[in-house]
Amino acid sequence: MKRSARFFPTASISVYLVALAAVIAVPLIAFVIFLMLRLEAQQRDTLNADTQEDASTIARTIERELRDAATTLRLIATSPELETGDLAAFHARTQTSLRASNRYVLLVDRDGRQKLNTRVSYGQPLLPMANMDGLQSVLASRRIEVSNIFFGVTSQRWVFNVLMPLPAELASAGAALVLTQNAEDLQRLINTDSLPKGWSVAVLDQTGHVVTSTAAWAGERAPFAPETLALMTGMSGTIEDVGREPRQMYGYAQLPEWSWKVVVWGPIATAQATILTTSRYLIVGSLAILLVGLAVAYLVARQLRGPIQEIAAMAERIGRGEIVSPVETRITEANQVAVALSNASFDRSEAEDRVHLIMHELVHRTKNIMTLVQAMMRQLARRGTSMEAFQQAIGERLQGLGKSIEMLAQEQWAGVPIARVVAMHLETFVETRNRVDVRGPDFVLRAEAVQNLGLVLHELATNSVKYGALSVPEGRVDLGWSAVAGSEGEEEALLTIRWEERGGPPVSQPVATGFGTTIIRRHAAASFSAQVEVEYASEGFRWQLTGPRRLFERQATETGKEGHQR
Repeated sequence: MKRSARFFPTASISVYLVALAAVIAVPLIAFVIFLMLRLEAQQRDTLNADTQEDASTIARTIERELRDAATTLRLIATSPELETGDLAAFHARTQTSLRASNRYVLLVDRDGRQKLNTRVSYGQPLLPMANMDGLQSVLASRRIEVSNIFFGVTSQRWVFNVLMPLPAELASAGAALVLTQNAEDLQRLINTDSLPKGWSVAVLDQTGHVVTSTAAWAGERAPFAPETLALMTGMSGTIEDVGREPRQMYGYAQLPEWSWKVVVWGPIATAQATILTTSRYLIVGSLAILLVGLAVAYLVARQLRGPIQEIAAMAERIGRGEIVSPVETRITEANQVAVALSNASFDRSEAEDRVHLIMHELVHRTKNIMTLVQAMMRQLARRGTSMEAFQQAIGERLQGLGKSIEMLAQEQWAGVPIARVVAMHLETFVETRNRVDVRGPDFVLRAEAVQNLGLVLHELATNSVKYGALSVPEGRVDLGWSAVAGSEGEEEALLTIRWEERGGPPVSQPVATGFGTTIIRRHAAASFSAQVEVEYASEGFRWQLTGPRRLFERQATETGKEGHQR
């Protein structure tokens, strides 16, 4: 640092900016002159690289469109209507979901017969699909493929298909799902702004036929010149057609996961003329920039000196912990820095207050959790079980409580949708898969309700798996919730949650009251100021909780408060 200080003496910002302008401009002019000497040799290399890059960029855009189509097919294939064979409902649902796009879905069998087509109404007679080659290929490969361009029998337009074979479990519905799209829709994906004037772009299918193009003959859907295509080897590159005047350059790129190709081409002379004209202006402009830059650097330095001093004073005050107001100068950037420093001083003060609020909330949440865990351990310890049983019982309940805390942490303790809480706690038990019918309107639970309801649901599911309906293969559980009006004279809205088991082993009321019974009765009633009804009916165990909805649902005022605290 001491040695370098001899080369950078103490001086005003004017001196340094003028010197900087000279240091930047003089080498730039020298470099431009050098470039002019090498320009003719380098022009062709630059044009080759740009042409190949343009083709690759457009190819990536087309590939994203095809990937999006494949993703759409995968999502549609998960529709429950396919599993149940309700093709009319599947047609209506798919047609509605694709209404805003120009895509349509076909469901076909192995012989190409269309079972439905969202271009037309369900039940309308349909001709066999025209793209039989694509269907046979995808059935053989068992993976998603894009077809060649063809004339659609239903649309009466040039189209292409993205085909996906259906898995064996959906064979009763059909052999393949087909997403068909008009070829001209791809025209919007081709951006020619970066291409030289007079250059064109074409998207080719596997046979070399034009899917879409910016050329004047694009509507003919004719194959690209075979002799030119034969020279396009590899995934991407450029070639020159020296047998034609004006000489043509072709850049091409293969879509990595598909059989299509993008070709960019045009006259070489057009691109070279632009580069030469630009280089001449560049030399003249560089000389002008040198002179103007020196003058502007000096003027800018004079304008910067005052604002820098004022901003430095602001920074010193912020360092002392003060809230400062922004200074106003004639330099936009300096004003922005002043505003940023002012905001930083305010944010610093606000952040300190926010930290105190967050710490208070963290202590509150931790105390609640510790109180709940202590109560759980005391209840289980009274039962006189073995250490192994005690550890297992504690572990199971801490696991359920941990899931609630994990969900709340992901949402920054702002509440979690009730449907997500139910799904998270039930998925812990393999036995509940497809045997618990869940019904009820979704809404966001308060943070306290997430923990307490999660603990109750975990106990209900645990008891059902061990002793109730979920302990036998034929048993089922109905879990539902609904809003109910208050009793006469009460205007407060209520919420009822029901757990009803059926198809399980014979039910009998337990002789002793364990921790699980305490949770689903006393803890549930106390947590939600609710009325709990437990019935050991012959057809199955029943549990119902009815309490004020406000103790379950997160209110808008709570959302704003929690957001402010965060």
